[in-house]
Amino acid sequence: MTIQQLDRLTVLGAGVLGGQIAWHSAFKGKQVMVYDLYEKGLAQCRTDQQRYAEIYLAELGASAADLEATRSRLSFTTDMAAAAAQADLVIEAVPEAPEIKIATYGELAKHLPAHSLIATNSSTLLPSQFAAATGRPEKYCALHFANLIWQMNVAEVMAHAETARDTLTAVTRFAIEIGMVPIPVRKEQNGYVLNSWLVALLQASLSLVVNGVSTPQDVDRTFMITNRCAVGPCGIADVVGMTTAYNISSYWGAVNNDEQLLKNAAYIKAHYLDRGKLGLQTGAGFYQYPDPEYAQAGFLDIPDPGRAEEIASLAFPT
Repeated sequence: MTIQQLDRLTVLGAGVLGGQIAWHSAFKGKQVMVYDLYEKGLAQCRTDQQRYAEIYLAELGASAADLEATRSRLSFTTDMAAAAAQADLVIEAVPEAPEIKIATYGELAKHLPAHSLIATNSSTLLPSQFAAATGRPEKYCALHFANLIWQMNVAEVMAHAETARDTLTAVTRFAIEIGMVPIPVRKEQNGYVLNSWLVALLQASLSLVVNGVSTPQDVDRTFMITNRCAVGPCGIADVVGMTTAYNISSYWGAVNNDEQLLKNAAYIKAHYLDRGKLGLQTGAGFYQYPDPEYAQAGFLDIPDPGRAEEIASLAFPT
């Protein structure tokens, strides 16, 4: 079997993960076009990618020449026709809202070459929900990346009932070529492997904060100490981004008539989205960046005994 080579990538959506996928794929040698509906989205993506360049230089051993070559492989556009024109693979990374994804696929279908494959990076939605909208269900699957793609290099590969085997093979090889460990998801599952447990963890943690049971700091402190981790759920939520957290909470809250999820969504909107606090990307979410409290010295230390009364007073119901 001849596997289709996927050298020209188009990423639809210049948000947090879209920008990371684009930058990392270009770093690994792919020609990448980044599409966003709005010029301000592309501008933010370019700003984020400058930060990624500094990270790759410091943590991945990239040279200045590597970074210059990466930049030379990246293009940006708000024109869907230009974005689709030469794509071997399109990765859809638009907001986690079905109506936005369906509209995006409909516009893409007008311009995409016959040979092009499409993969969704949806966090919790199924490819079968959108296969018909793509106009080429046999050339469509899910390819889901974790945030901080250069560190957490897994790519979950998931088919739907009409996905062609050749499509899944080509997309899996693409993932390997850009340095990912492919995780085959053996049947359609909302959230794949990663988000099936991660979303549950983040929602449970958010509920503790929303319901006044705990603070983001104490939720994370508990998790970091007991799991020996460098970051906790609220810190992870900042990396994922408040927009994604809101979209997931509001969508699944409505679908499942889940009062707590809807309450979580309302809290995120009022306390973060409406105040421009979108998480790590904007420098503020549960924590302030670039030096979040959970990463500071003393965050996990045993407190001085003299603070016992202060701490105990917080355990009384208000």
